Amino acid sequence: MDNSLMTQRYARLSMTLHWLMLALFIGVYGCIETRGLLPRGHALKGVLLGSHALFGMGIFLLVWLRLLGRLAKRPPIVPRPPAWQAGVSQLMHLALYGLMIVTPLLAWMMLNAAGKPVPYFEFALPSLVAPDPDLARQFKHWHEWLGNAGYALIGLHAAAGLLHHYWVRDNTLMRMLPKR
Repeated sequence: MDNSLMTQRYARLSMTLHWLMLALFIGVYGCIETRGLLPRGHALKGVLLGSHALFGMGIFLLVWLRLLGRLAKRPPIVPRPPAWQAGVSQLMHLALYGLMIVTPLLAWMMLNAAGKPVPYFEFALPSLVAPDPDLARQFKHWHEWLGNAGYALIGLHAAAGLLHHYWVRDNTLMRMLPKR
């Protein structure tokens, strides 16, 4: 096997965005899970919910850069995986990008439908939907459902990287890791 192919990696910006997105996901899930552990009325609940929202909007903003990066040439997987694995990989990435776009959009629309402003630092984001309490509950349901599905998607994505590295022994994981 050509050793130069085995060491090809994603561009530094792609790697940085990938691992930054992981840090933001840890923040999103860490805030919401910690918030759920606190007793009703606890002073930190609001801070955690606000941080959850900021991390989520960070994901929403950065995902568009990630999508632009997907247009660039990606390093090949060596040895080349079977077609079915490539197909499953494409579906997984589609689901992850859907998670990173749709979940924050649902939160944004949920707040709009609840008649609440969506502040983002010094800006107030425009309303995407008119106030409607029933619609707000529906958006909340789907936001939480997708958030819970995100645990599985992210876990499967990480497990696949480890499986490819330790079992299949291809360069899938190494392509996203910086040189040592």
